Amino acid sequence: MSEQAEPLPSSEMQPSGHADPAPDDNAIRTDLFGGVLSHERFKCVLETALLTATEPLPVSELKKLGDVSLDNRQMEMLLDELAQDWQGRGVELIRVASGWRFSAKPEMQQYLDRLNPQKPPRYSRAVLETLAIIAYHQPVTRGDIEEIRGVAVSSQVLKTLETRGWVEVVGTRDTPGKPELFATTKQLLDDLNLRALQELPSLQEIGVLLEQGAVVQA
Repeated sequence: MSEQAEPLPSSEMQPSGHADPAPDDNAIRTDLFGGVLSHERFKCVLETALLTATEPLPVSELKKLGDVSLDNRQMEMLLDELAQDWQGRGVELIRVASGWRFSAKPEMQQYLDRLNPQKPPRYSRAVLETLAIIAYHQPVTRGDIEEIRGVAVSSQVLKTLETRGWVEVVGTRDTPGKPELFATTKQLLDDLNLRALQELPSLQEIGVLLEQGAVVQA
């Protein structure tokens, strides 16, 4: 006589015709994986993209990850949450002029330098003074810089700053000779971990930061 199978516990039985449970209220509708992407899962996607990116990623780019119908404010909230998740670690998620990126905390740099003992380039006083003048008086012409410094500015000084990506020509002044106007770039703000020009340190501090190698090396 064959044994009769025991009935399943009521907790494991699926009532016929019962609709699937409604998605979590915290789920984000997206086409990335099909269906619904959970709040935490989407943060994981953002985290992965930011950790593997070589440059800061703006919100407009991060939105493309899942074709998510979120506005900028909602995306900023998710990124702020992700930044909080990384509190207390050696790496932090920060917002700079060009977007969001992960960066080693300043106190970790002394240890990282042991892996790459090459010292950052040293910039001459002329280069640092010229950069500071452009940063705090922009847009300025070469003549403006020379008037403020009281000495001539060599072409090599400006070329050094342009090559480093910290300074660029943004136009010309409507005066005889049409002198070029110089201004700082987002790259300088990114390298100083700043969001806007208003966050620039004092004239003295900017030189110290750059000379101490507190910037991201290209």
